[in-house]
Amino acid sequence: MPQEFNRGRLAIVLKGYPRLSETFVAQEILALERRGIAIDIWSLRHPTDPAVHPMHKSIEAPVFYLPEYLHQAPWRVLRAVFWALRQPRLRVLTRAFWKDIKRDMTPNRMRRLGQALVMARELPAKNSHIHVHFLHTPASVARYAALLTARSWTFSAHAKDIWTTPDWEKSEKIADAEWGVTCTEQGADHLRSLAANRNKISLVYHGLDLSRFPVSPSAFSKRDGSNPADPARIVSVGRAVTKKGFDDLIRALAALPKDLHWQFAHIGGGEQLPSLKQQVSECGLEQKVIFLGARNQTDVIALIREADLFVLPSKPTRSGDQDGLPNVLMEAASQKRALIASAFAGIPEFIKDGSEGLLVPPSDWESLSNAINLLVRDPQRREELGEAAYERLRLDFSMESGIDFLEKKFRVVLGEAIPEPDMVDA
Repeated sequence: MPQEFNRGRLAIVLKGYPRLSETFVAQEILALERRGIAIDIWSLRHPTDPAVHPMHKSIEAPVFYLPEYLHQAPWRVLRAVFWALRQPRLRVLTRAFWKDIKRDMTPNRMRRLGQALVMARELPAKNSHIHVHFLHTPASVARYAALLTARSWTFSAHAKDIWTTPDWEKSEKIADAEWGVTCTEQGADHLRSLAANRNKISLVYHGLDLSRFPVSPSAFSKRDGSNPADPARIVSVGRAVTKKGFDDLIRALAALPKDLHWQFAHIGGGEQLPSLKQQVSECGLEQKVIFLGARNQTDVIALIREADLFVLPSKPTRSGDQDGLPNVLMEAASQKRALIASAFAGIPEFIKDGSEGLLVPPSDWESLSNAINLLVRDPQRREELGEAAYERLRLDFSMESGIDFLEKKFRVVLGEAIPEPDMVDA
């Protein structure tokens, strides 16, 4: 017989917490807490970022860290193993894990099992439901823990986890989960194609809590790149990884006409920072380009408010990793900045080319350079695009509708509401 649980608290599993790059996760947790959903956070890793966002300081949920590497907590892991051996549902977990390990015989798979056993043993009975962000390794931990303890579980899928996880694994996780949500139409269509029951997958945009992003009262800049003493200000924000396309952006900046005066600032950490700085040096752009490193959201918005143009040239990678709909585009739109981005992934779901911004083909640095040149020289056009992006954000991408949906779904799985008939989002 399934174990009985006290209703009341939601266990949310994350790969790492807190993380500067996952503002959408922090925003969601904070909003759900303010709706009265009690939450515990379970993280597979300790934080590595040097700072946190103000949102993280407002979140009240306690955080429990699983052993990132099993050998670092041998007694904790052994206690979990001996406990699991006495559980009536061990056979259910063993069958699922055996199927997985035969197709993915890696140390990572074993580590996820060990983390799941620790989580299953240490989860209080009041955590009757598990929700996980990201469908790859965090979902493996959540799924194994749920199978062993007869808990229900659900997931939020985003970008890399969708496109780099094998189809067989996604299909089986969807089958085991109560339901799942994802943040782009492209992602939702893909996951539904793998689901026996398409109704399990819903499209829920992250949206933006506009109360945290008041529009700057300052007037639009008239900078047009003609004054070397007051160059146009170009900004981008994101981890320095291949899918963000910052190498293409530097090539585009290097190709701008010599009579155009500009400065570029980047916020974000990431493993490609050294190579990007080397590229800047090779292009002779050291006096025009600055890398500010990882910063909290307050610093990000302050920089965006000073910008004339926000650029994010996302692109596909050989590994299959790609962006979804980057929240930072909505953050830039909240300040009515003109946007240039790639016509790729979920970005066109927010930006229509020529309406809320300019879209260029991914990996096409020449088109990107041309778009930057045109908008820097045209302050009036930047103002029109910035206003349109803000209106699109305000009318169609506010946070509230997504949180309304999630609150209802979580109250059902926590036993606080009556389930409604399944519906597939249009």
